[in-house]
Amino acid sequence: DIKKTYSISELAKEFDVTTRSVRFYEDQGLLHPTRRGQTRIFSSKDRVRLKLILRGKRMGFSLAETKELFDLWDETLSGNEKQLLLMLDTLARKRAQLEQQKNDIAQAEMEM
Repeated sequence: DIKKTYSISELAKEFDVTTRSVRFYEDQGLLHPTRRGQTRIFSSKDRVRLKLILRGKRMGFSLAETKELFDLWDETLSGNEKQLLLMLDTLARKRAQLEQQKNDIAQAEMEM
């Protein structure tokens, strides 16, 4: 549901991270909750972004790379060719790094 909102503790629990981590991603400009008094109210968009941040982290993306992709996406409502090309280039570089790591692991296992 696009209108659903989440508290910081709901997101932290769902994605198995600390509330401090969620606040850190907000401080880095990756998440943009609204506020009701002192309470942060996260949108469905923030939830998806948190999922992408954590997936990117597992894949070896830096927060700066993730922020760059988010910033490009935010420049337009529907995205554009410049963003798509940057994202494809970034993903290709990351894929090459992961392939190299996979090959290095396979080589190490053969040498054991």
